[in-house]
Amino acid sequence: MLTVGDRFPRFELQAAVSLEPGKEFQKITDESYPGQWKVVFFWPMDFTFVCPTEIAEFGRHHQDFIDREAQLLGASTDSHFVHLNWRKHHADLEQLPYPMLADTKRELSTALGVLHREEGVALRATFIVDPEGVIRHVSVNDLSVGRNVDEVLRVLDALQTDELCPCNWKQGDPTLNAAE
Repeated sequence: MLTVGDRFPRFELQAAVSLEPGKEFQKITDESYPGQWKVVFFWPMDFTFVCPTEIAEFGRHHQDFIDREAQLLGASTDSHFVHLNWRKHHADLEQLPYPMLADTKRELSTALGVLHREEGVALRATFIVDPEGVIRHVSVNDLSVGRNVDEVLRVLDALQTDELCPCNWKQGDPTLNAAE
């Protein structure tokens, strides 16, 4: 699995981005959001139970990520057509404000090392990538356990301080000063 300090892999994937006819899909690459932090999170598959709770929660916090100059990118191994259909039929996903990447060939999830060995779907992995394309944070949950979006924001805040942040640090708290 790729980890902190590794470069996020190059990718070019179709994504479901809108319900507006003629504007449903867009090609997204690793270069699509230059100069921004990226928060890339994977879920196992569409039309399941835990996944929409996470996807919708990231959507509710979308502005918080935008305020931090971070682009959210959600991904699974389902196709962009399946993503669109799910958005059309799940009230919490209809107005989703960020792209749903379709890693149908499993190239990105394989390159990152987050493909479940037995199930062949992505694990619940979250990557925070800095504007230079370097992975600065990784977390991976078992298929049955959803992640905490507030914690993703907290870690993003800490990374963006470029300071030493103690346990349980949150935005506005003092950072640590190294002994001189």
